[in-house]
Amino acid sequence: MIKAFLFDLDGVIVDTAIYHYQAWKQMANGLGFDISEEFNEQLKGVSRMDSLDIILTHGGIELSQEEKLALATQKNENYLNLVSKMSPEDILPGVTDFFAQVKKENIKTALGSVSKNAKLILESIGMSDDFDAIIDGTKIAKGKPDPEVFLKGAEELVVLPEECLVFEDAVAGVEAGKNGGMKVVGIGKKEVLTQADVVFENLVGVDIHELLAQIN
Repeated sequence: MIKAFLFDLDGVIVDTAIYHYQAWKQMANGLGFDISEEFNEQLKGVSRMDSLDIILTHGGIELSQEEKLALATQKNENYLNLVSKMSPEDILPGVTDFFAQVKKENIKTALGSVSKNAKLILESIGMSDDFDAIIDGTKIAKGKPDPEVFLKGAEELVVLPEECLVFEDAVAGVEAGKNGGMKVVGIGKKEVLTQADVVFENLVGVDIHELLAQIN
């Protein structure tokens, strides 16, 4: 029986990809070149330093490690400045209605995000109080597909892994939930999230009772 819902943040609750792009674009422009949204696609899911290397190669620029670290720090500051201006309008479609159902059914909730900026984003969109536990990048040592972030969520909610339902938009996140012995709802495309137990394009119109009937 499912007693808790564990949610990834980016791609499930909000979409911060545009803010990463704007921060990288700002940095690239400062170096004298530009990056397109199409180019930015290859940076998704890539670490900050690796993304920086890809961008510098694109711009034909070579820098010392010290200079790279300074640029990466500046990019993150730009990104934080952008996400701090997020509002409830940035919440993805269907999320607010779905969480109203969750509250009504008294289902425990936890955030399971590898982002170290998760709390800032939740505060900006007004959803900090919607989670009984928040596990973010400051509380874990291993990223997804390691299940650590979700196992810690279950632990803080005092439920067993098999009593948890994970909501994820990324392949590595779905694998993390599965590796933790949990059922997983994929948010995105069925042909991509093949390991998920059930997949929805988004949370619009998703009924909790029907969902749990499918899962159980």
